[in-house]
Amino acid sequence: MKKQAFAKNASINQRVKILRKSLNLTQKEFAQKICVSTSFQTLTELGKKKVLDRHIKLIVTAFGVNEAWLRTGEGEMFEKDVTPDFKIVDTVKIFKQLNPYFQDFILDQMQKLLEYEKKTGNNSLKN
Repeated sequence: MKKQAFAKNASINQRVKILRKSLNLTQKEFAQKICVSTSFQTLTELGKKKVLDRHIKLIVTAFGVNEAWLRTGEGEMFEKDVTPDFKIVDTVKIFKQLNPYFQDFILDQMQKLLEYEKKTGNNSLKN
């Protein structure tokens, strides 16, 4: 209960640190999962960098965190029945490393796959 009360009074930067420690991750490991540098993560935890909306979305998605808790300290730290989706984080990490031409190609192919899936009602591949 003390930890929850502290989180409510903590800044968003402090809650990011509380989250990271509760996950037993180093700053480097946490930073890699949300596609930021270790130095950015360190400065964020020290309150020298702002936690931007895009970082909040990545943290929520990567770790199954309750967005309201992260922003305000209200509620539980983690969403109930939500499994962190590391595929999204890994995809973003790889995507950011691609040349813009290939990024456009990947986006186009993903759109075509989505349209195919909707058209056929087939959302799983069969052997």
